Amino acid sequence: MWQNILSWLATEGIKIVIAIAILVVSFVVINWIVRLVKKWCIKTNFDATLGKVLRHLINWALKITVVIALLGYLGIDTAGIAALVASLGLGIGLAVQGSLANIAGGVLLIVLRPLRVGDFIEAQGVSGTVEDISIFYTYITTPDNKEIVVPNGALANGNIINYSKKDIRRVDEVFSISYSADFARAQQIITDICRAHALVLQDNGITCRMSAHSASSIDITTRVWVNSADYWTVHFDLLEQVKAKFDEAGIEIPFTQIDVHVDNK
Repeated sequence: MWQNILSWLATEGIKIVIAIAILVVSFVVINWIVRLVKKWCIKTNFDATLGKVLRHLINWALKITVVIALLGYLGIDTAGIAALVASLGLGIGLAVQGSLANIAGGVLLIVLRPLRVGDFIEAQGVSGTVEDISIFYTYITTPDNKEIVVPNGALANGNIINYSKKDIRRVDEVFSISYSADFARAQQIITDICRAHALVLQDNGITCRMSAHSASSIDITTRVWVNSADYWTVHFDLLEQVKAKFDEAGIEIPFTQIDVHVDNK
């Protein structure tokens, strides 16, 4: 028995040690190649979404190739393994139909590119910045720094609102004044604020018109165009500046009131 063990160690044992060494060195080299690809993508400003997908594909394809080659080196019948995997594939495929749908959705997202890494989107009832698009899931970070994992199948088959796709966006605001207030004065105040704001794109025009006779107010709809990155800054600035100017001009902003009449009968 001891002679058999020594004989096995002298032949198969050495091959196993060599295979393990090759596996470790190969994985280190593959990780180094992936890092080089990442640096190349950053240096050449390669698309972030396609860059991540490319690195994942290179990483897994090379590692799987190395493992299969080493199994063949150890004398394991890789053709038999392939046949076994193929026979199990059908059963596994039926069991993971949802995962296959996610893979198909991931391929559609990568090919059609309705969104990219870094885009701010709204989909499947959530909104946030796209951090990563993998083959199964898309990872979204919300404005309050929560990570949401959305299955690619549902994402690809649902509505996607991409707020970062266009370079400019329109800011829509509705300001209400009382019926007794000077409408022309209020309209002029809002228009002057929009014209004076440095982030408002003046060439795209400014709209400031009466839009509704509500139950207790006159509504003034205001629309201006801004660069997408400036949307929230302009939104908050308009609300704050209009309120301050209305107070200075004595223009009342109505609020909901309830009159209660008590009948003593």
